[in-house]
Amino acid sequence: MILVTGGTGILGSRLLFDLVSKGIDVRCLSRNNKHSIVEKTFRNNAPDNYDSLLKKIEWVKGDVTDVISLEDAMQGISKVYHCAGFVSFYPSDYKMMMKINVEGTENIVNLSLEKGIEKLVHVSSIAAIGRLKQNETINEETHWKISSANTGYAISKYGAEREVWRGIEEGLNAVIVNPAVIIGPGDWNTNTPAMFNLVWKGLNFYTEGITAFVDARDVSKAMINLMESNIKNERYILASENISFKEFFDSIADNFHKHHAKIKIGTTLAAIAWRMLALKGFLINSRPMITKETAIASISRYYYSNDKIKKVIGLEFIPLKKSIEDVCKIFMEEKETMNFKN
Repeated sequence: MILVTGGTGILGSRLLFDLVSKGIDVRCLSRNNKHSIVEKTFRNNAPDNYDSLLKKIEWVKGDVTDVISLEDAMQGISKVYHCAGFVSFYPSDYKMMMKINVEGTENIVNLSLEKGIEKLVHVSSIAAIGRLKQNETINEETHWKISSANTGYAISKYGAEREVWRGIEEGLNAVIVNPAVIIGPGDWNTNTPAMFNLVWKGLNFYTEGITAFVDARDVSKAMINLMESNIKNERYILASENISFKEFFDSIADNFHKHHAKIKIGTTLAAIAWRMLALKGFLINSRPMITKETAIASISRYYYSNDKIKKVIGLEFIPLKKSIEDVCKIFMEEKETMNFKN
């Protein structure tokens, strides 16, 4: 029996589908009964038998920060995919990210050691990898550096990785994957899927920052491949392509037959924008759409290498253009059936 944490998100839902499709017994840790993204993923990929596949998942209520529930969930488990995590770029969420991402991973590692888990695949992020000067290529050997440019999320994911490396030192077999920005269908009002909804509504502004993107299908495929291999105690960047945010949003717009954003936001305007939105949020007691961290990220230019994973398992990534096209198609299908709000 395999345990998956964080199975109700974009990546976790795809992983669950791939695992049960292979006939693997899966138990999934869930804090509540909200499995809409999982159901959607199964329905999109297996319309004729998605219901029967869904029933193969053993759901258990629990939380990675609750050791007692986690210990119950890990009874009879041989391998663990740890996808659970909290993503936020709001300073007020820093403590929560540290609790879920760092303490939650600590709990997973400790119980994996205690129960003799055969192998752990931990989902980190490219955010947890040290960054060189802009415009230089980052790989798995790039060292983490303390910097004011590190986001709270990056710090929490780096802390989580340290827990896994500590577990490895204590005898745990583990592999870390560092996905780029993950693309896939999900809740169109949150995280990466919200970018598609934003373009659909009409996006007028753009930045020329650069980062890496990857399809959720490729991340799941790599994780399963690494879990079933003899590879251990390594980390791998999972990135399809490095492109600018403008190129990314323009590609979405093309699929939606929408106009491209015309107004460029540079360093000065980005700094003004996040400050104005922060003030507005303070005055009306709401969270701003743009924060200091997201503003900085949107104009930064970082490149990531996928050479290591391609050499080790021969993974050929889905072209980003194809990934965007597929997600846009699902978006349009759901819009037609009114399964989500504008």
